[in-house]
Amino acid sequence: MTTLSGKTLFITGASRGIGLAIALRAARDGANVVIAAKSDVSNPRLPGTIHTAASAVEAAGGKALALKCDIREEEQVHAAVAAAVDAFGGIDILVNNASAIWLRGTLDTPMKRFDLMQQVNSRGSFLCAQACLPQLLKAPNPHILTLCPPPSLDPKWWGPHTGYTLAKMGMSFVTLGLAAEFGPQGVAVNALWPRTLIATDALNMIPGVAAGNGRTPAIMGDAAHAVLTRAAAGFSGNFLVDDEVLRQAGVTDFSGYAVDPSMPLFPDLFLDA
Repeated sequence: MTTLSGKTLFITGASRGIGLAIALRAARDGANVVIAAKSDVSNPRLPGTIHTAASAVEAAGGKALALKCDIREEEQVHAAVAAAVDAFGGIDILVNNASAIWLRGTLDTPMKRFDLMQQVNSRGSFLCAQACLPQLLKAPNPHILTLCPPPSLDPKWWGPHTGYTLAKMGMSFVTLGLAAEFGPQGVAVNALWPRTLIATDALNMIPGVAAGNGRTPAIMGDAAHAVLTRAAAGFSGNFLVDDEVLRQAGVTDFSGYAVDPSMPLFPDLFLDA
């Protein structure tokens, strides 16, 4: 399968950034895209809403369903899944993209922020999978793709920001577990992570880093497309990196993804160079 035409993707946090890039790449194939995110009113500090994302998806050739959904709330997630099924007849793909970030040490991490990260990242990914799986198990080529890094117990990733690392590795361990449980049932459960920083609003959380030190979200959209068009059977439990995926798909020139080719690319967290 080389296209997502007619497939229904449920993407969390897809109102901007990487989630939107994945949505737009699928839309170019003629996919149905469920934009499940909290942003339904424009915010001058954080551009993009579920409605602007839905318009962009439809302009790109897809069908869109904009759903205001806080993935911390079980009722909202189940209602969003039901609305997706009502609109498109089922769900073929879940993309766990929504994530909260706070790159501070223990003494500078309010418990409210700690709780938010755990609830959105690991718990949210588990909840969305739990809600979508009854549909995925009926789909002909089902995928769960979660945006999280390869699991690591290296203290260098834990010391500087234990709360955030715990939340992201929580997503990774949820992926491991779901892959072991549902991979044998034909659901491809995998993770995708960028080799370099990606120029999204999350970069504002990292001191000393500019957008020019990263690649555009399009590289993650293209890499996700390459993953999600693969046969699901026997393809589970992989922790994939964007440029490796694209290299396997035949891409050799990555310069077009650089925000500023004259600036050095900074590696993303959790990956050893």
